[in-house]
Amino acid sequence: MSNVTIYSKPSCVQCTATYRALDGKGIAYTVVDLEHEPIETIEQFKERGLLQAPIVITDTDEWAGFRPDKIATLTA
Repeated sequence: MSNVTIYSKPSCVQCTATYRALDGKGIAYTVVDLEHEPIETIEQFKERGLLQAPIVITDTDEWAGFRPDKIATLTA
């Protein structure tokens, strides 16, 4: 099982959908509030093309937004 970190923002619909999908599959994750991250972290995400919340980082992958297809690969 991968380590999963979710960088999210308050009141983020896609973030909530991601939490629900991961919870439904029994996948543990850590949440980091983007509003408390240094601007350098945000800039690094942007440079990698990760432009919307949530930003999900696993041991082997990373993506932005609600991606049920990517979440499905975490249990495959």
